[in-house]
Amino acid sequence: MSRSLTDPWQLGGVAIPNRVVLAPLAGIGNWFVRLQAKRHGAGLVVSEMVSSFAVHYRNERTCRELLRIHPQEHPVSMQLFGNDPDVMASAAERVAAAGADLIDINMGCPVPKVCKTGAGAALLEEPDRAVAVARAAARGSGLPVTVKLRSGQRPGDLSGLEVARRLVFDGGVAGISIHPRHASQRHKGAPNYDLVRELVEDLPVPVLVSGGLQTPEAVRRAFERTGADGVLLARGSLGNPWLFEQVLGLRADEPGPDEILAELDWVIESAVEHLGEDRATRYLRKFYPWYVERLGGGRALQASLQTAPTLEAARELMRAPEPARAAAA
Repeated sequence: MSRSLTDPWQLGGVAIPNRVVLAPLAGIGNWFVRLQAKRHGAGLVVSEMVSSFAVHYRNERTCRELLRIHPQEHPVSMQLFGNDPDVMASAAERVAAAGADLIDINMGCPVPKVCKTGAGAALLEEPDRAVAVARAAARGSGLPVTVKLRSGQRPGDLSGLEVARRLVFDGGVAGISIHPRHASQRHKGAPNYDLVRELVEDLPVPVLVSGGLQTPEAVRRAFERTGADGVLLARGSLGNPWLFEQVLGLRADEPGPDEILAELDWVIESAVEHLGEDRATRYLRKFYPWYVERLGGGRALQASLQTAPTLEAARELMRAPEPARAAAA
């Protein structure tokens, strides 16, 4: 049978309209980033990773901001990280009450401050605990649980594949997302998509592929090569939500300057709604480079945006006439 990224499918009984998914983006994937991906065609969106301990202990900012779900972003999966089954069960219950459709558990984050707590990619070295954490999330939430992981910790280490098998056969997870680079690679080097195909052939649940998917052509090649049930768009979608449309065949061209600036205006307004004017002014400084790059701006413009005192000042810099932007480059 022919396969298409536009095909509907199910993940743990949750209906998903297509196979293009917004990946969990640490420190970025809040409700309006997810809603942006939905507006441009994503079939499923996943939140940034959220600390199970922060949710369990009812950290006010975490629960108010990171568990916020927009009514138009469903189906949505909330990603949790942590290594304590009881805490994970409590946090998962809270996430379900917030309105999530699925729960994803991060077992792939390579950042030392996460791994030092025994969470993220550190769980690849504790398969029994990994299984217990996944079971606890399902028990606490009553929702389908998926896990995102890496192929291993270091070169030659394929522990992630064995942990994935245990999570499915012993932990009962509804799906696996795999980034086929070892954790010490971070985002460097070529992903080993053959490892994804191995899991696809071994597992009776959906397998999604992540890593290196920054262009429509790269996405389609990985989808066909791996046989994966879906693709996770991550870094390639930053400041480029049009990638979802291109991958789904909804558009072939690149956005022009007016379309890019209109999208950035939407992002700014959403950030103000999310954080208020003052915090949004600081928060958006990590967003500007993605859009400036698409507009052809250079270092001078980037630097000016990083020190813009207000959002209106940032807007004026971005909307300067083309010759002025070129001069800033």
